[in-house]
Amino acid sequence: MQQRFVIVPALPKEKDVIQRKTTVWSGVSTARFDLYDNLEKQRLTLSLQSRPDAEAECSRRNCAG
Repeated sequence: MQQRFVIVPALPKEKDVIQRKTTVWSGVSTARFDLYDNLEKQRLTLSLQSRPDAEAECSRRNCAG
């Protein structure tokens, strides 16, 4: 059975895109994560800072549903 909520990579915010065009990056960009609701077919833009945080939120929402 497919889980209702799954982890997906976060989309860059508009501000991030503008900064990338004007700024030279010296380090690795921070990966963020969102959740995708398979029932409602929509992305939940939470921009969680780490994959473990995203996994915890995903598990919490899947168990609550």
